[in-house]
Amino acid sequence: MTFTIAALVPSLLNTNGDAENAAVLAQRLRWAGHEARIARVEHVDELPDRVDAVVVGSGNDSSLEAARERLLTMHDQLRRWGTEGVPILAVGTGWELLSWGVETADGRTVEGLGVLPGRAVPRAAGRVTGEIVLRSPRFGHLVGFENHARDYVQAEASPLGRLLAGAGNGRDSGQEGVAMGWVLGTHLHGPVLAKNPGFADAILTELASRAGVEYAPGEQAAIVDGYANEARRLLLEAAKVALPG
Repeated sequence: MTFTIAALVPSLLNTNGDAENAAVLAQRLRWAGHEARIARVEHVDELPDRVDAVVVGSGNDSSLEAARERLLTMHDQLRRWGTEGVPILAVGTGWELLSWGVETADGRTVEGLGVLPGRAVPRAAGRVTGEIVLRSPRFGHLVGFENHARDYVQAEASPLGRLLAGAGNGRDSGQEGVAMGWVLGTHLHGPVLAKNPGFADAILTELASRAGVEYAPGEQAAIVDGYANEARRLLLEAAKVALPG
């Protein structure tokens, strides 16, 4: 079989290269001996019949409404995927658009799709940029780079993980991201799956299990993961985070 990874509205939601998380998933599948393709979906009529995982990247505030309108046409599919357990990874603005809504610094309110709990609101302290590290009970230690001018509130019961460094969801929550089943939202850029291959493999293990097959990282993945682990080490040093063991 051929696995299909859908990247939604990449022309508007790929500011930090986060739509390329789809490429990470597809390539690791190929290294594991599976067939995989990426469907770059700009409009609902471009959705393939079968989708095994979904990636929604980040974008600019200038395109918030346009991106929302395109995602809204896929609302029913997003709801169905989430209910069925299809992994959905949403980063930055893409994550915010799947929430209850987005409030911008200039006073606009953009209604979200309501797929994830919580909403994005302006940060009182302004934009935050820098290294971010969290501990996720499901995915271990995750690293990345955050660059956002909004906090995420009203989803305190379902974070992706606890902060070890960085601002994350803000408001002194000590939390980062949101997780509702296999619908996952995060501020981590990188792309996050390239910097955290274990996170990618957890998604791929679930994806393969849903299809009734096994996933095991290929030999080439081990070579690439060595580079990722070195990058993680340097990022942890920069963030002044020492991991146990």
